[in-house]
Amino acid sequence: MEPPSSITINGYKHVSYHADIFSKEELILKSKLFYEWLNKRRSVRDFSDKSIPKEVIENLIKSASTAPSGAHKQPWTFCAISNPALKTQIREEAEVEEKANYENRMSKRWKKDLEPLATNMNKPFLEIAPWLIIVFKKIYEFEEKGEKHNNYYVNESIGIACGMLISAIHNAGLVTLTHTPSPMGFLANILKRPDNERAFLLLPVGYPKLPTYVPDITRKNLSEVAVFYE
Repeated sequence: MEPPSSITINGYKHVSYHADIFSKEELILKSKLFYEWLNKRRSVRDFSDKSIPKEVIENLIKSASTAPSGAHKQPWTFCAISNPALKTQIREEAEVEEKANYENRMSKRWKKDLEPLATNMNKPFLEIAPWLIIVFKKIYEFEEKGEKHNNYYVNESIGIACGMLISAIHNAGLVTLTHTPSPMGFLANILKRPDNERAFLLLPVGYPKLPTYVPDITRKNLSEVAVFYE
């Protein structure tokens, strides 16, 4: 007798879940290929202005929105911007903050650590990339009667969603850059976001300009990032 397709727990419907099952050899191969593919991802600062269909951005955002979240509250809003005037305004205000960072806020050690990445206070990609996705975290929500309640594990939830978004961008053959022009309150003002949202991350999305060069850096090896208890 087959199990039911759904059951009720605590008064809520739960549906049967089926996962693809692979052999040990397939598991090893699939995990290895995925790592090798993901390891090709790089942060890119030189973008082409080649257009990208809106449907692609919609699919990327839907992919990110499959992320797990505290109590399934999905405490995020993804603002996708292609409007040239808005992108220009965002660049102008971001560069004001970046100038203050590089000239006053960043320590000498911080700026020294950034030298291999060749970053600076100028952010032309904010205008050149065909799309900007700005991720806002929802600190709290309003119920139908106007009562306010906090969301759970907001930073953890939105961090996972951003990681999935970056992977989805890479999967589409596009590039991005994690940009945090701290403080980022100006983004909520420009985009007229409600008081319960805070800017978390800005991702320009597009094709790389040709030719494009990225820093010749390596990632930590497994022994530096993992500890196994067997």
